[in-house]
Amino acid sequence: MEKLGICTTFLFFLLILCSNAFSMVDEEALKDDQNHVEKSFTNYWSEIMSDIEDDEWQMVKTKGNQFVVNDQPFYINGFNTYWLMMFAADNSTRGKVTDVFKEASSKGMTVCRTWAFNDGQWRALQKSPSVYDEEVFKALDFVVSEAKKYKIRLILSLANNWEAFGGKAQYVEWGNDLGLNLTSDDDFFSHPTLRSYYKAHVKTVLNRVNTFTNITYKEDPTIFAWELMNEPRCNSDPTGDKLQDWIQEMAFHVKKIDPKHLVEIGLEGFYGPSTPQRLQFNPNTYAQQVGTDFIRNHQVLGVDFASVHMYADSWVSPQISDTHLSFVKSWMEAHIEDAEKYLGMPVIFSEFGVSSKDPGYNSTYRDTLISTVYSSILNSTKKGGSGAGSLLWQVFPDGTDNMDDGYAIVFSKFPSTSSIVSLQSYRLGLFNSLCSSKCQWSCKKKKLLEKILFHEEF
Repeated sequence: MEKLGICTTFLFFLLILCSNAFSMVDEEALKDDQNHVEKSFTNYWSEIMSDIEDDEWQMVKTKGNQFVVNDQPFYINGFNTYWLMMFAADNSTRGKVTDVFKEASSKGMTVCRTWAFNDGQWRALQKSPSVYDEEVFKALDFVVSEAKKYKIRLILSLANNWEAFGGKAQYVEWGNDLGLNLTSDDDFFSHPTLRSYYKAHVKTVLNRVNTFTNITYKEDPTIFAWELMNEPRCNSDPTGDKLQDWIQEMAFHVKKIDPKHLVEIGLEGFYGPSTPQRLQFNPNTYAQQVGTDFIRNHQVLGVDFASVHMYADSWVSPQISDTHLSFVKSWMEAHIEDAEKYLGMPVIFSEFGVSSKDPGYNSTYRDTLISTVYSSILNSTKKGGSGAGSLLWQVFPDGTDNMDDGYAIVFSKFPSTSSIVSLQSYRLGLFNSLCSSKCQWSCKKKKLLEKILFHEEF
């Protein structure tokens, strides 16, 4: 790859972004420049991606409060698309899996979070404890192999707190079918039989040999990390002890089977009893009563990085307002600070978005929210902080409107959002490149690019 040619093109692009010259150009000229910028972006990222050889497709690791690949920083702009395995299980919808990876990759996104569970439901992966549908497992194999083709790494979640796709309620139902006489969904966290069901599922998934690549999941660098559970809560024990004990056992269990991959919990980020001084940052008083405890939970041995979700429209108020943006800023700043001072690990804001069904919603507000999140990540990045990236909830390809929960983003329908996402990807991609020992840019050009990359106007 010719570094000089790419840098020149990209420098031109960044100079356009950083200048105020657009205000003096007519709209048609502006559109032409924007089209040129989009093409430059696409060409730049394509060359970067094609330059990643198979021998460089190594496991993501942590080094202090950063993610690294090949010992070089790896900051993340990514997304969620939870239904990939389900769509891959049907030939009529399998192509949508390819479409979403292709779309996301074209915007420079490098990590996708998706489900590696579907318990006892329609098109279930796990039909009953330790009984699997091989065709659905092959669908998950396809998702993993297709992600690799587009240089996208996966965070695979192993269970659900909620009833969708089975969740902990399904595990309790299986226990009751066995005659255990369980009375709460939270028995999932404490009953030894249900714990054994979950641990068996973990073992099966991690030891799975991909039928497309012949690579065992626990050996595949395409998998960025294992997530213990999507948004675990244990409302029956607000002290947090029950969930803490479960996290300790399951993080150790995953690491014992697979010491190579990273592990995260899947928490929303609520502060609990161990940090009363941080409760002020919670979105409401209910958040401290759901059995989670952000700092305490993430201090468990075997947990490699922190996860945080952000839904001001669910947690603060359904009516869109500027208070949502101020909450997002303070929420992110608090968790980045905690990850640096108390945890010494990276933190990913692994779900965030706003629903088009909210009162007062408009796409301009969504763009503002996304930009606010991205700016907070960049502010941490340029200081070498723990803010390691964010994952949009959620990216969809064309033709999947039936799955839209109000949060879906189809890039072709929202060019302004698409541009914001692309810009964040290139900023982080450029930062990762600038930090690379393999980068051949001269010091003079490197300093100029750094100045543009972290221009104070952004």
